[in-house]
Amino acid sequence: MKKTLLTLLLLPFVVSCQTTNKETLEKKKYAVEKTEATWKKELPEMAYFVLRQAGTESPFTGEYDKFYEAGVYACAACKTKLYYSKDKYDSKSGWPSFDQGVTENLEFDVDYKLGYARTELKCNTCGGHLGHMFNDGPRKTTGKRHCINSAALTFIPDTDE
Repeated sequence: MKKTLLTLLLLPFVVSCQTTNKETLEKKKYAVEKTEATWKKELPEMAYFVLRQAGTESPFTGEYDKFYEAGVYACAACKTKLYYSKDKYDSKSGWPSFDQGVTENLEFDVDYKLGYARTELKCNTCGGHLGHMFNDGPRKTTGKRHCINSAALTFIPDTDE
């Protein structure tokens, strides 16, 4: 009885984790595509780990966590503009956090790597992994928190001064 009940409770979760569609089965084509060997050669070790292997840098170690200059944050791999400094805030999570990004340059995906669904954020130009989106952001704006790895970003300062 216990085994049957456990199976019934876990079945929807297992099915949702294994569900695929045509898009999932076919590899998405990006405007910027390179071999893994080329990415590995061009990117610093941590950037390659984050962007190409969907890794995560340790909290409070990234150069942009406590960085608040005016400008634009771009993908470290392809330089696509992803986030504006005006949308950055201190979430105290240990990673750069934004309440929104340049939507057309972001890809929103779902991953189950921790056993539950999370919204994964990727660069829509090269497919590089950036981080994840959560619903615990500032309520006065979007309520969203884009939790991004510093290693996935490069900063372009404002020159309007």
